[in-house]
Amino acid sequence: MAYATVSDVQERMTRTLSETEKSVCAALLEDAGAIIDAYRIDAPATAKSVVSIRMVIRAIGSGSNDTPIGATQGSMSALGYSQSWTIGGSSGGAVGELYLGKLEKGMLGGGNRIGSRSPVEDVLPEWGCFK
Repeated sequence: MAYATVSDVQERMTRTLSETEKSVCAALLEDAGAIIDAYRIDAPATAKSVVSIRMVIRAIGSGSNDTPIGATQGSMSALGYSQSWTIGGSSGGAVGELYLGKLEKGMLGGGNRIGSRSPVEDVLPEWGCFK
């Protein structure tokens, strides 16, 4: 299930998508929705939409120079030198791949939480414990 549309993605980009990119974008939005649902199906709809858009823009490139959103380091040179980008450490993923970054996991309600819960806690009241 897609949580955003191709026009939602286009509004946030600095370049115009070609017709081929629009069809790829639609397919990626469906894939992003599946990844989001696998991570946290009960997340708020607004968060799912924003995260979907961010994932797709990162996968297809955000601007005219195709600098990926998740890049933490980059270099560009000329006259025989190359350009390279480092994609963000703990966020995982590579350019062109759909993945959830740390910020996006937090938006969906995941992340680090302190505490624990035992599945046995649900059974104990039936046995007469803790009454």
